[in-house]
Amino acid sequence: MKGKKIASSLIAVLMLTGALTACSSKNNEASNDPAATKAPEASTNAGGVDTSKEAKLVYYLWGSEGVQNKAILAEINKKLKADLNATIEVKYIDWPDINTKYPLLFASGEQFDMSHASPGAPVSYFTLASEGALVDLTDMLDKVAPKLKAEIPASVWENTKYKGKIYGVPSLYSEYTPNGYAYRVDLLKKYGMEKITTIDDMVKYMDNVVANESFPPINGKSEDAANMFRMLVDTTGMWLNAPGISLNELNLVTKSPEDYKTVFHPAYTQEFEDWAVKMREWADKGYWGKDVLSATLGSKDNFRAANSAGYLTHAQDWIGQYGADLKAQPEAETAFFTFAEANKKIKRKMGVDNSTVISTNSENPERSLMVIEKFMTDESYYNLIQNGIEGKQYVMENGVKKQPAGFNEKTDGGGFAAWSLRNDKFVVPTDTENPIRNSLFAEWDKVAIDDPYNGFSFDPANVTTEIASISNVNSQLGIQLMLGKTSKDPKAAVADYREQLKKAGIDKVIAEVEKQLAEFVPVN
Repeated sequence: MKGKKIASSLIAVLMLTGALTACSSKNNEASNDPAATKAPEASTNAGGVDTSKEAKLVYYLWGSEGVQNKAILAEINKKLKADLNATIEVKYIDWPDINTKYPLLFASGEQFDMSHASPGAPVSYFTLASEGALVDLTDMLDKVAPKLKAEIPASVWENTKYKGKIYGVPSLYSEYTPNGYAYRVDLLKKYGMEKITTIDDMVKYMDNVVANESFPPINGKSEDAANMFRMLVDTTGMWLNAPGISLNELNLVTKSPEDYKTVFHPAYTQEFEDWAVKMREWADKGYWGKDVLSATLGSKDNFRAANSAGYLTHAQDWIGQYGADLKAQPEAETAFFTFAEANKKIKRKMGVDNSTVISTNSENPERSLMVIEKFMTDESYYNLIQNGIEGKQYVMENGVKKQPAGFNEKTDGGGFAAWSLRNDKFVVPTDTENPIRNSLFAEWDKVAIDDPYNGFSFDPANVTTEIASISNVNSQLGIQLMLGKTSKDPKAAVADYREQLKKAGIDKVIAEVEKQLAEFVPVN
């Protein structure tokens, strides 16, 4: 089966995660409205494609199934049945299972039609394209979805290409996702501060929290180790994340966007050692809980429970969570310290970062593309997949999307993580989103940089053993270094970390990354 072509990538990912046994939860299946089975009265030849035979499509999305998702999907399927003689069944890969189930989806040879894809997914969009797992859409777009092709700018299509061919439909949604620290404005004012724009400002704020509040500045869990590492990378010179090791770990970097073919591991720098010392200081000061390595509740949850003065996340998440944060703590409006902003290293989010792809195991690739076109170019379809049913999941008041009166998330909630299908022209303001989004993104538009690795797909086949060993070193010592929880003095722990990385094969991985980068030309 075609899906088996990505076996090498699957092995690498599974070795990295070490969590195959975690794949125990079943995918939820959405049922279709019986009324949707009625044959369409429309033409059976839409866009040059014979639609006389009903197509039952399977669409994989990340996340869990909302309580009203089946009802929303039934409305979608009524429209699809009438327009394209097609229906979709959504299957879900829940958040904890993404690192294992997503690679298996393609490697198993399972027959399905559409899914979310991204260069940053557990198996990269470009890897899937290179290994024959995705349908080539280059010529099909003109025949089947000309409106969709015209909707997306040529430059955006260009960024989705692998060896000159298009294998995915990119999002048309403008967003930036730099990492940072969401903090309480009321506390900031209480301490006589105006804004956090540097690490020194952040330290001053956190010192005040420790001295004056009953909760810590960052009350999170072990996942914050990756956030601390991101802070190091984002605030150090022109360092940028480089491919080769999962970005969820202590990964490789390059010194600058211009010198992107020379990569290294930060562990061997003075900056890293100094950072490890700083992390021990922060831990000893009580910036996070003593049980951070075993804690199960994240800093955002603790923040909403009034048990933390802030949380680490990325900008889009902070913006989108604004309403929920205020609902939980009405007096605690938040602001955001963006780590990469001072050094002008905020990267543009490319359309390919959220794409919809069609599996080569699909029996109906053309109908699948027609469905994608409907979701991205027809506002009635768009509203259903992105917002739900008007009057039930949302209402519009003066151009702003709100929850209906009496809305109860436990009984009325629903929605799909269909980020890949978003289109700016259909996006409306929501009362749960931080109104700063548009002005903030407009400012970043002026200074944002392109990711030099856009379009590059690292093939780990020659270093799967080494990558797995490095991942183990990161889990055993890297996490502890970033949270100041090593048993040894930080400098001695860094020396151990460097030695273990050498033994794990870090030099071989770096050499392999640089070898594959040698002939690479960015698509930007």
